Amino acid sequence: MTTNTVTDTLRLRRLGWAGIEIGLGDTLLLIDPLENTAPLAPVMGPPRRPLPPVDAPAGTHALITHVHPDHYDRELIARLAVSGTIGCHSPTASVLAEDGITAEAQELGEPRRIGGLTVTPVASLDWRGSDCDQVAWVVEGAGRRIIHCGDTMWHGNWWQIARDHGPFDVAFLPVNGVIARFEGYEANVPVTLTPEQAVEAAAALGATAACAIHYELFDNPPAYAEQPHIAERFGRAAHERGITPHLVTDGEVVPLDN
Repeated sequence: MTTNTVTDTLRLRRLGWAGIEIGLGDTLLLIDPLENTAPLAPVMGPPRRPLPPVDAPAGTHALITHVHPDHYDRELIARLAVSGTIGCHSPTASVLAEDGITAEAQELGEPRRIGGLTVTPVASLDWRGSDCDQVAWVVEGAGRRIIHCGDTMWHGNWWQIARDHGPFDVAFLPVNGVIARFEGYEANVPVTLTPEQAVEAAAALGATAACAIHYELFDNPPAYAEQPHIAERFGRAAHERGITPHLVTDGEVVPLDN
């Protein structure tokens, strides 16, 4: 949605769970890539299907929204850090350092260039408070702008993000509206965006399209129970709002409308 004259084309692909891949020219950037699910089993249960391996050639960069293990795959990020940069919110850099990973730490609203891409962390809200200092990532390049929202819950910063960084071609939004009961954290209300809330977030962000992430892979009641009929609800809500819904499977390209 920016007006720059460009020759390269931004490429988007959904990976497993919350992961996405962004390509521009020779630059490859991953956000929240996930391969290793064993640490998740005690709470989230086994995945319903195998996750595809992450194809990450030397020089691939990565961003993480927060350090919960379904978004921060320690082994995979350590592998990527050998030849590419790892970006994170400044308060989480020390956690990565303890794992032997040197990160490019950024404050909220602070942009950084990666090849032809500009990446900026913006406000997000985790249901467990500040234990992980979650952020969403705004990525711009080739005249396009997308946002990846991790596993945020509903919050009041959507409109400010839109004013500061929007509008967006695609918003990647969690939609599983999970009911979670573990580790002393128990609630009978959703602690991530429901399908309808995700669409409302996309509308507030000024997004032309919304891509559902973070759904239909883990469901392990009563510890971790996701919403029913997610795809149907997401699609219906998006159409009511005039937003293009993208429901794509692991490894599929996410289209960018002209």
